[in-house]
Amino acid sequence: MNVEKLHTVAEWVTFYRQELTLPVAERGGFVMLPVTAQLGVVHLPVVRAERVRDSLTRQGIAGPVLARQIRWSFLVTPDGRPGPQVLEVLNRLDIGLPAAGSAVMLPTGLGRWTREGCHWVVQPVAGAALPPLSMVITTALAVGSGGED
Repeated sequence: MNVEKLHTVAEWVTFYRQELTLPVAERGGFVMLPVTAQLGVVHLPVVRAERVRDSLTRQGIAGPVLARQIRWSFLVTPDGRPGPQVLEVLNRLDIGLPAAGSAVMLPTGLGRWTREGCHWVVQPVAGAALPPLSMVITTALAVGSGGED
């Protein structure tokens, strides 16, 4: 499918579903990716996210990463939910774990400037395994943010 010829949200939904095998849906004129028991998201502040991406890439387990102005979102495979103490630490560090039932808006373009104000830092690849949630969280806690951590 030629992404240069995709213009409507419906066309992007088809692209994400058929070409990238992501379970997206159109909602309110946007392409939305639902957070489920099989597909999770981790939101990280940009500096920490860059370090996590670099670390996961060196380990050979990088997955899709979506960038917004103040945070990046990693697509992950849920392999458990962190306990209350870890969630408290993540909260303090502004690391978010959207609950199943929520959704993330995806861009309708593969360039840097999209109408949604987000773009792919690392684009999804059809059939590629997503990193486990636990690995992204462990890496995010290990790399620090470069600030006061």
